[in-house]
Amino acid sequence: MALEIGSKAPDFILPGTSGLKLHLSKDLKGKSIILFFYPKDFTRGCTAEACEFRDNFSEFRGLEIPVFGISRDDIATHERFKKEYKFPFELLSDGSGKVCKEYDALIPLIKMPKRVTYLLDSDHKIAAVFSDMFEFKGHINTMLKKLESAKLK
Repeated sequence: MALEIGSKAPDFILPGTSGLKLHLSKDLKGKSIILFFYPKDFTRGCTAEACEFRDNFSEFRGLEIPVFGISRDDIATHERFKKEYKFPFELLSDGSGKVCKEYDALIPLIKMPKRVTYLLDSDHKIAAVFSDMFEFKGHINTMLKKLESAKLK
């Protein structure tokens, strides 16, 4: 089960593509953001999901909502994945799975990230969540509908 709407999102520091070291509470203070957790770079489903975010990225950018993908893959793999599919957003590496676990986005026995997407408001509270391992477009559609129907602080 994903984190509850209205709950405070756990803070984290994760390395990302482009040499980024993202600290949620400091680097994105006062900003609404999208975090999408996914199992593994270059797999069919994860590639389809990430490409959906890429193809709809202009809508998020127009609303000034940064998008970040998070999996347990290492930075080198993320860099290749980002380059091959021309992703305009950053991919963050959670090698230990700690952040995935804090966001209830980790399958317990196999320690693989689930496919879960969060919209955080400007106070970094959960504004919307979509969790479905097999529905790739639903993640983007749910976030866009929430953004259309509500003004986030």
